[in-house]
Amino acid sequence: MSADPLARFGEVPQFTVTSEDMTDGAPLAAAQFDASSGGGNTSPQLSWSGFPPETKSFAVTAYDPDAPTGSGFWHWAVFNLPASCTSLPAGAGEQGGAGLPDGAVMLPNELRQPAFTGAAPPEGTGTHRYQFIVHAVDGPSLDIDSQATPAVLGFNLHFHVLARAVLEATGAFGGATG
Repeated sequence: MSADPLARFGEVPQFTVTSEDMTDGAPLAAAQFDASSGGGNTSPQLSWSGFPPETKSFAVTAYDPDAPTGSGFWHWAVFNLPASCTSLPAGAGEQGGAGLPDGAVMLPNELRQPAFTGAAPPEGTGTHRYQFIVHAVDGPSLDIDSQATPAVLGFNLHFHVLARAVLEATGAFGGATG
């Protein structure tokens, strides 16, 4: 798997992200697939460490660059996680954000829902990569409208990321049930 799928925008140091629900390079569990694909539509547990000491906040994104859209597919985007937050429980991406720390902002995904949406690769589109990225941010908060797109978050992160950690899993049509 790519060490840093965003390296083309400028190299930054890497730190570590792990999950009790996913393994880097391995297929997603059924829980991380969309309900329409037989899955649980549940954001995975994530933990991170080794980020720069000057980190003031974090953002977490989940992105499928292989979606047949020409622009990929944003499954989840959260920012303004305090620097003291070094993990998220499974299900933190539920609509309403009850599993997120105070002050965190969850943006609408590609389905225009402020929540995590699981993998649902269409039949015949092969194996997709799902990139879960934790971004270490240089300020305590980003001033982004809560209805903005994850791409707007990505644009802002380009100018404020100190380091990032990447966990990349895979999924294919029927993955939740097959």
